[in-house]
Amino acid sequence: MAKSGKGRRFIVSSIIFIAFLCTIASINELRFDHLLRFSRCALQLEDTLPTNVSSEEIRVLLGILTLPDNYHRRHFLRLIYATQPVVAGAKVDVKFVFCNLTKEDQKVLIALEIMQYNDIIILNCKENMNNGKSYTYFSSLPDMLNEDPGSSGSLGSSGGTYPPYHYVMKGDDDAYFRLGQLVESLRVLPREDLYYGYTIPCNQMNPYGHYMSGMGYLISWDIVEWLRVSDIPKMHLEGPEDKVFGDWMEKGKKGKNRHNAKWSMYNYPEPPTQCTHELWPDTVAVHLLKTQEKWIRTLKYFNATQDLKPSKLYHMD
Repeated sequence: MAKSGKGRRFIVSSIIFIAFLCTIASINELRFDHLLRFSRCALQLEDTLPTNVSSEEIRVLLGILTLPDNYHRRHFLRLIYATQPVVAGAKVDVKFVFCNLTKEDQKVLIALEIMQYNDIIILNCKENMNNGKSYTYFSSLPDMLNEDPGSSGSLGSSGGTYPPYHYVMKGDDDAYFRLGQLVESLRVLPREDLYYGYTIPCNQMNPYGHYMSGMGYLISWDIVEWLRVSDIPKMHLEGPEDKVFGDWMEKGKKGKNRHNAKWSMYNYPEPPTQCTHELWPDTVAVHLLKTQEKWIRTLKYFNATQDLKPSKLYHMD
């Protein structure tokens, strides 16, 4: 009887132990199943998230309209723009823009410039100031930039991305553009149907119904493409180029997003007019730098040489 009692207790204990194991297994199975469902949900959520959550870099083309024979001015401006600090999250290309070459020395010297710097755009036009040069500049860009990036004729800066630039700017060669400040002013602005610049007349702050000064005005890429196909600019090319450009915007109902960059853009303070004021830190562009003295004063004010590294090879005393 003793042995029989021990056997029954063993059987009961075994049944309880097996029941306990089954209970643990059931709980673990539920946990595993819940974890599996959670993992699948997390994977599905990950698939729906954008692969790149960082904001896309701003791409800007600044085309400085100048003349083929202005060699010294181009070399000077290369110093000005090549030594400006790199702007984080932005790509700013500075190109020099002029019409067809007409002299043999131009064909040789400018070919050497292109080989060395690759920063020149030669338009298919006759050199002019107020007879369609700006139109040819903007309207030619889509075809130029759609070439094979590896070809010698392409600007080769877009790397196959679209648009190749978010914004395209026309600037004068007597204006000093501070590229970092330009980019920062663009970060909060629309990338479509944008018309940006210094509103003319000088005493007008409302950019609607007016036009932007020829010192430097900027448009978004969709307007560049519109200029290429629209008949509106082709029917009205002659006249002050900045005013004519504003007329195109009005007739085409373009530039619904307008930004008056006054007074971050202004004319050099001397001689004083309604369009000038003193140099100040919050500056995107200073215009009418017609003399070396004005350039030097402007560059000194903005501390353009602040990144010069000390060396035993030179001193600036």
